[in-house]
Amino acid sequence: MLVRAYHHTYGLPTVITNCSNNYGPFQFPEKLIPVVIQSVLQRKSIPVYGDGMNVRDWLYVLDHAEALWQVATRGKEGETYNIGGHNEWANIHIVQLICDLVDEMAPELGGNSRKLITFVKDRLGHDRRYAIDAAKIQRELGWVPAHTFEQGIRKTVRWYLDNQPWVKAVLKH
Repeated sequence: MLVRAYHHTYGLPTVITNCSNNYGPFQFPEKLIPVVIQSVLQRKSIPVYGDGMNVRDWLYVLDHAEALWQVATRGKEGETYNIGGHNEWANIHIVQLICDLVDEMAPELGGNSRKLITFVKDRLGHDRRYAIDAAKIQRELGWVPAHTFEQGIRKTVRWYLDNQPWVKAVLKH
């Protein structure tokens, strides 16, 4: 609201963006997707809140960066653009997909990673669904994400498998 107020009051040239959940390489290991990948690699229980049917819209980080560039260079001053991935997935389906991808990419772990999934009590106030309407950025700037969730998550799992020293260094601190 402060940015919008400065635009309206002082004519500061601004654009504002809101985005859906990001994922991809270098995501801090405390977030859902890296937590699941690390849990599978360490053969630890994978906690899934409630029934796992909480839905999120996911946006691959490189797609988000491209959208930000488009808004910064082509967006209309004073406007707000929602940046979404058009990739709504239930948490349990994400967890299952990651288990399957790690099983495929790291067969030496023994497979059957779905057996690590454990349903835990849902968090208080946990949103059942949140997504973003990205129609405006598509309509006005012609931007759509380049990656489907399946493409982006495959690249992400591969990156985490190939960059375990980075993950371990980050987790130390």
